Amino acid sequence: MNLSMKWLQEFTKVPEMRMREFTEAITMSGSKVEGWTKEGSEIDNVVVARVEKMERHPNSDHLWICQVNTGSDSLLQIVTGAQNLKEGDVVPAALHNSTLPGGVKIKKGKLRGVESNGMLCSLGELGLTIHDFPSAIEDGIFVLTEEDGCDLTLGKPIQEAIGLNDTVVEFEITSNRPDCFSVIGLAREAAATFDVPMTLHTPSVKGGHGDCSNLLDVKIEDKDLCSVYSAKIVKNVRVKPSPRWMRERLRAMGVRPINNIVDITNYVMLEYGQPMHAFDLRFVEEEKIRVRRARDGETITTLDGVDRTLTEKQLVIADAKKPIAIAGVMGGEYSGIMDDTTTIVFESACFNAASVRTTARDQGMRTDASSRYEKGLDPNNCLPALERACELVELLDAGDVMDGRIMDAHFSGERHRIHLDVDWINQFLDLQLTSEDMQRILKKLGCDFEGEEILVPTYRPDLEHKADIAEEIARFYGYNKIPGTLLSGGAQGKYTERQKFDRTIHTIMRALGASEIMTYSFISPKYYDKIGMPADAPERNSVKISNPLGEDTSVMRTTALPSLMEVLARNYNNRNEKAWLYELAVEYIPTSPDTLPVEKNTLITGLYGADADFFVAKGMVEQLFERLGVVDWDIEPSSTEYGYHPGRCAVLSVHGKKLGTVGEIHPAVCENYGIGSRVVCFSLDIDCMFENSVREKTYAPLPKFPAVTRDLALICDENIPVRTLEKAISAGGGALLEKISLFDVYKGAQIDKDKKSVAFNIVLRSKEGTLTDEQINGTMKKIMKELEKTGAYLRS
Repeated sequence: MNLSMKWLQEFTKVPEMRMREFTEAITMSGSKVEGWTKEGSEIDNVVVARVEKMERHPNSDHLWICQVNTGSDSLLQIVTGAQNLKEGDVVPAALHNSTLPGGVKIKKGKLRGVESNGMLCSLGELGLTIHDFPSAIEDGIFVLTEEDGCDLTLGKPIQEAIGLNDTVVEFEITSNRPDCFSVIGLAREAAATFDVPMTLHTPSVKGGHGDCSNLLDVKIEDKDLCSVYSAKIVKNVRVKPSPRWMRERLRAMGVRPINNIVDITNYVMLEYGQPMHAFDLRFVEEEKIRVRRARDGETITTLDGVDRTLTEKQLVIADAKKPIAIAGVMGGEYSGIMDDTTTIVFESACFNAASVRTTARDQGMRTDASSRYEKGLDPNNCLPALERACELVELLDAGDVMDGRIMDAHFSGERHRIHLDVDWINQFLDLQLTSEDMQRILKKLGCDFEGEEILVPTYRPDLEHKADIAEEIARFYGYNKIPGTLLSGGAQGKYTERQKFDRTIHTIMRALGASEIMTYSFISPKYYDKIGMPADAPERNSVKISNPLGEDTSVMRTTALPSLMEVLARNYNNRNEKAWLYELAVEYIPTSPDTLPVEKNTLITGLYGADADFFVAKGMVEQLFERLGVVDWDIEPSSTEYGYHPGRCAVLSVHGKKLGTVGEIHPAVCENYGIGSRVVCFSLDIDCMFENSVREKTYAPLPKFPAVTRDLALICDENIPVRTLEKAISAGGGALLEKISLFDVYKGAQIDKDKKSVAFNIVLRSKEGTLTDEQINGTMKKIMKELEKTGAYLRS
């Protein structure tokens, strides 16, 4: 919503201040300012001048050499090609080193050998159109006249001479404040903000040109969609341009002036926030107006020349035979004002907000009227707006206003009541205001009182509860005056244990050299084929999106591997030599058609580059588990995990529950994604890690007694994992076992075929005392007994 500061001053005298101070103050009181502009700010050094003498250019048959008077002691010579000038005309003159809209610079120079000290300007060169000054011409120099309200003082800046010096403020108005989509509404906010009086004008119509009540029959047939329809008739209409002051205000508010009748309806809409329409009475069949739902298949040609088909859900203004306007949106082609119009009907009505919104949407049209109606207007505003329009008709001598009015209304007009709970509001805002203080603020906003009952003005539908009243008091008391206090009850914001756990994962992964990515949770079903997922895999059963943007985003992923591979492929194709990426992704596992899917939180990591292999990925997993406190986990080789190399993949588990997968991506999958490098990945169930992590750190004092170390060199089958041997040693070592370290794996000539040598360093220690030989030997026997179960034996 744009606001002309000149227009604002008509209703409230805002104290003189810089625009920044004005906008900051009114923004703090709740009317957010998006910005402001000064009309004519792009124009500089353009003044009013009079053409004193004209003569033909000696070297041109269309140029004129003009001697112009700019109010200085000497005349200024300017060459122009305009053919509409004569001696004595007053025109805009752009002097040497002047600026025009669009950044155009004007400097003195020579035109065909004759010196020219500037340029005489047309409307277009000043950023204006014929609508702003109808008496001017479009293809010639702009000639200023007193009839157009121009100031002809020579040397005066052109902005001041033609009224192009208004300041326009742009407001962001929320949909719950329809009253602020008007000059009066914003003036009321400004008056309350700066605590200055608000002056409202009561329209006065003289009339005296006959009674109109019998000339038109108005009836609302759908009372649920229209609460009031009022009309007045003006005869002997005199269509002509509006005066300059009205054109200036419309232009400042972003509305193009057209003619006096159309301009009046736009002017009232901007001033009162009440859209209006003017019908040509001769096109109203049988002088009947019916506010009804359209019939399916009915058509209307709207003012924009488009043929539109209506439905029975849409409200129309109709005469006895046909629709003549789409209610609250746009009039029909033959309802507009023409040059030969003699009698018009001014309409002021209030339509259902939801109906106007859906009609405008379904018809694919959005107008200034519909944008206001769809926010919910005050039916009590219809009559004042109608009277104001007729007052302007008389003021502009645009016609003869007939007495009386035609009206059909179906609303109570009662004002909403809210109890002024002073104690509650003070407690809510942490203030110590009296009832008189609160009433003084609310009265500035148009509220009245009956004892402690607030009578809310009907133009404020947003005031429904005492919390709304508290907000109004806070706005104009001043948010900056309300003391700051801590939340009661000692509540403090802090991370949950799960949030801390997730943040720790991020920290560890970044420390390990990986970069975080974020991918969409919806993918294409074809992505499952690219990672080699079997056709009968249960993971192919995905949650389908009912209104997808396309096939590529039609299902919710059950595995994050395709998303990760897409990002890795993008990096590889962009010639990044190395990429270590991770994501805390969500996978959606469907349960049943009537319940929401299970959202599985997964850490998925992918690596490619010269130093990326299985053991690097496994080492990252080990570091992650150690830092997160995940203990008692196990790892087993696997050849059944889809997407992974069958001989370079392992499954992680804890207490018999699958924890994740680590391995090298299958070469065929890499080929599907166009990656010509080895890719290793690991995927871990975050929820499972959280459930099996030891997050509480306990203090362990330094050991009091010495440790005993033993080295074990074992011979075992080549296919036995080292992890199996470590588990056997742990089982046999019991409470005395402090640490196991692998320090050698050997296969060679001294070892039988299909065998390998694995060497461990074992640390034994007791918390009770120094270990005896008997304790050490007994523990070693138990360890060897457990190892024998795996087929391992001591290397001789």
